Amino acid sequence: MSLQGSGKKVFVVTGAAGGLGWAIVEALASRFEARFALVDISEQALAGRVGQLRERGIDAESFVADLSSEQAVAELVAALRVRYPRVDLLVNNAGITHRSLSTQTSNAVIRRVMAVDYHAPVELAQGLMAELRAAFGNVINISSMAGWMPVLGRAGYCAAKSALHQYFETFREEVREDGVRVLMVYPSFVATNIEQNALSGDGGRAKHKQSTIGQVRSADWMANKIVTALEQGRERLFPRDKTLLGAYLYKLAPRLFMKQMVNNFRVELEVARGQG
Repeated sequence: MSLQGSGKKVFVVTGAAGGLGWAIVEALASRFEARFALVDISEQALAGRVGQLRERGIDAESFVADLSSEQAVAELVAALRVRYPRVDLLVNNAGITHRSLSTQTSNAVIRRVMAVDYHAPVELAQGLMAELRAAFGNVINISSMAGWMPVLGRAGYCAAKSALHQYFETFREEVREDGVRVLMVYPSFVATNIEQNALSGDGGRAKHKQSTIGQVRSADWMANKIVTALEQGRERLFPRDKTLLGAYLYKLAPRLFMKQMVNNFRVELEVARGQG
């Protein structure tokens, strides 16, 4: 999945104003000379990041977009296509999650999670396909181990990441002969804003603490792993921790996995009882 061709490359990164998105931008900027198109919903934060890059002599532009809106995604694609005749790298990093039992989660929350975590990456990759082909470009999708196995209190998030996995695993083979490459990233627990801003079942901010398994890695650590995997031409990046063992356990002994999951994420059931 090496970045091919001559001339300054174009990197498009969503969710770029903070957390893992910004860490990926910094890791890319330290290794490649490129023009950056930073995409985020926060105009103020985005402007600050673009300013930081420009101070370092790095060509960067901001694109403000709410990726939960189909129209906003279409407008973003149109703006990017006008601005850039080629896209060497599309990083679908922007994401949103919820912490609420499925029976206590509104349809609006599920639709918003699916829109940001699944539909937007698909629509961006499809919309920029001509530009990716022109550059023999790369797509990086930030999925999750939650796309491989169920997690209490994350039914909508698990569904979105599972859909992302299935779609782009198929997409990769369909565009391989066009010279477009896909890296799927399956992190476990990373210290980012996605969990701090997790939705509750009614669309507000989740108030209870996130349950985790194993070590919570920093965004910088994860970003460097991702960019190294890109340079190595890898197609999938998995964590080497308890969550990977959990994925194997789920495939081989699903009932045992379910019992352990309930023990590890019991707080979700306790919160639900308290709201009942």
